[in-house]
Amino acid sequence: MPQIVDARLEAYCARWSTPVDPILDELERETHLKTMYPQMLTGAWQGRFLTMISQLVAPRQILEVGTFTGYSAICMAKGLPEGGILHTIEVDEEREPMIRAYIEKAGLADRIQLHIGSALDIIPRLAGPFELVFFDAHKPDYPAYFDLAFGQIAPGGIILSDNVLWSGKVLDDDQDEDTRGLDAYNRKLAADPRIDQVILPLRDGLSVARKRP
Repeated sequence: MPQIVDARLEAYCARWSTPVDPILDELERETHLKTMYPQMLTGAWQGRFLTMISQLVAPRQILEVGTFTGYSAICMAKGLPEGGILHTIEVDEEREPMIRAYIEKAGLADRIQLHIGSALDIIPRLAGPFELVFFDAHKPDYPAYFDLAFGQIAPGGIILSDNVLWSGKVLDDDQDEDTRGLDAYNRKLAADPRIDQVILPLRDGLSVARKRP
C-alpha cells in the first residue's frame, strides 16, 4: 500500500514525540512475530496521539471497536481517571491470550474490559455514556458502528475513526468494498449536523469527530 506521509517524515515525527511505554515496544515486536498482518498495529506515532487525546478528554468510559493485539487500548487507557474503564471489542478469539497478557503487563487489567465477538452484537449491550470512541475494525461496517454507538456517546464526546483515507484509495474512481465503505463513512459524518469532523492525514488517515452538545 502506498504511504500517505513520507516514511522518513513519519519516523522523524515518532522520534521527536514523547517515547511510548516500553511494554508497547515489546508488544509491537511480538505482534510482528506472531500475527499475519502486523501493519494493522497502531504504532508509536499514532499511539502517542491516542494517548494525548485521551489525556485531554479524561474520559470516564472509552469504547474501542477493533482491539487487534491491544496496543491502542493500552495507549488510550492511560488517559482514564481513577475508576475509569475502557471497553474494547475484538472479533478474533485467537488474539485473546496476547491481548490479556499485555493488558496485565501494562498494569491495566482493572481498567480495560475485553469483549470477544461481533461489535454489531456487543455495542448495543454496553452502557454509556462514552466520552471517547475509537473505530478500527471492519471498514464497511464503520457506518453501522457509528449508528449503534452514537446514542451512547456523551455530548461533547470524541469519535476517532482509523484508516479513513485507505492509502489514498478514497480518491480512486474504481473502489473496492473497503474503500467504498470508508468513502461513504466520511461523507456520512461530514453531512451529519450532530457532529463536527476533521480528517487528518495521520498514518492511513484519522477522522476526529466531536458530538455537539
